[in-house]
Amino acid sequence: MITISSTGKEPPGKPALLVGIVGPCGAGKSTLALGLQRNGYRARAIVQEHSYVKDMWQRLTRPDVLIFLQASCSMGAQRRTLNWTESEWEQQQGRLAHARLHADLYLDTDPLDIDQVLNCVLEFLQNR
Repeated sequence: MITISSTGKEPPGKPALLVGIVGPCGAGKSTLALGLQRNGYRARAIVQEHSYVKDMWQRLTRPDVLIFLQASCSMGAQRRTLNWTESEWEQQQGRLAHARLHADLYLDTDPLDIDQVLNCVLEFLQNR
């Protein structure tokens, strides 16, 4: 079992923290999840943006901490080479509304690179 805290490990016997990550396509969910896992965290990218069930993120994962990564329509399309419309992006935003309201951390990833996103989230988790 992997355990964590600000030192990278929780006291023996305490279950490992589960970090859930939501956001629109191209925000960096999968990349962040991999980065957190490499740093000893249990992390899951949750594809809530594709579900009309508003609390699917809770039903699937039940995370201890929820991270919301935001990306603009244009940035998401660049990162994922998507050919989507502003209307499709807005639909994803609607599907993400419940998760956004319950997020422990909201992070706009547009101006950040992969390492900056990971470092911001690691700092947040270590200071919780």
